[in-house]
Amino acid sequence: MTTDLKLQVQAISSPADGVRELQLGPATDTPLPSWTPGAHIDLVLAPDLVRQYSLCGDPGNPTWSVAVLHEPGGRGGSTLVHDVLGVGDVLTARGPRNHFALEPAPAYLFVAGGIGITPLLPMIAEADAAGADWRLLYGGRNRSSMAYADALAAHGWRVDLRPHDEHGLLDLDAALAAAPPEALVYCCGPEPLLAALEQRCDAGRLHVERFTPRDAGAVLGPGEFDVRLRRTGATVRVTAEQTVLAAVESAGATVLQSCREGTCGTCETAVLGGRPEHRDSVLDEAERADGATMMVCVSRSLDPVLELDL
Repeated sequence: MTTDLKLQVQAISSPADGVRELQLGPATDTPLPSWTPGAHIDLVLAPDLVRQYSLCGDPGNPTWSVAVLHEPGGRGGSTLVHDVLGVGDVLTARGPRNHFALEPAPAYLFVAGGIGITPLLPMIAEADAAGADWRLLYGGRNRSSMAYADALAAHGWRVDLRPHDEHGLLDLDAALAAAPPEALVYCCGPEPLLAALEQRCDAGRLHVERFTPRDAGAVLGPGEFDVRLRRTGATVRVTAEQTVLAAVESAGATVLQSCREGTCGTCETAVLGGRPEHRDSVLDEAERADGATMMVCVSRSLDPVLELDL
């Protein structure tokens, strides 16, 4: 079960223009939980302001590191991190959780767009330590905006840095053609980059993490349906205008949630009966087909009744 953690900002640095890295340590005597490459945490920046950030440091360190791109036109999270937070401040965090885990493989192609480099950094370190054959294709607006570019360049020929103002769009076809057939592809970045790779790769080979929800298309299931809550025995009606999350919360159920848009995985709930209509941006195709869990903040039901472990 995910619990709230108290973290203290121990150091702040700037690995690129417009990017701020926070080094976070425990604010109590309790060590931070362990994590694996690809994991992210929720940072509670204000009572109604929760944001998800990938852990980008070394899993062996006693502290956590996150890097945040300043988005002046965003929803306020990055502005608070850049303009308000200081060393010594204490934050509440939840996690870590990982829906973007690095699977064992003899070879990898990592593809990063902008701040999407952050979850790939510990993956690269793990792949390198395991002796895997790996390459990184990394694009950004310009060289000065590409976080950790200098450190990555130390890997030499394995890393291909491609600032847009110097090289244009990333040549995905060339990168995929050069990768070994057995290489898994891991990508994080803006939606057009993810969509372009999804068009080029088999689902079993490609692993992506999204910042923003993908287009889930039209709703396929019934406009209204019932949700049975196994733990309480209650049955809750979900209208066409409601999310499952909103409906069960109104009935008194407690669900840990954060983004409310299907990208963070916080509200993942076990499905005990019925077929969920997956509308999230987290689960892969195999997980969707299995139907064992769903993100109740956006996903719905294909059946008139859905039973959940709530």
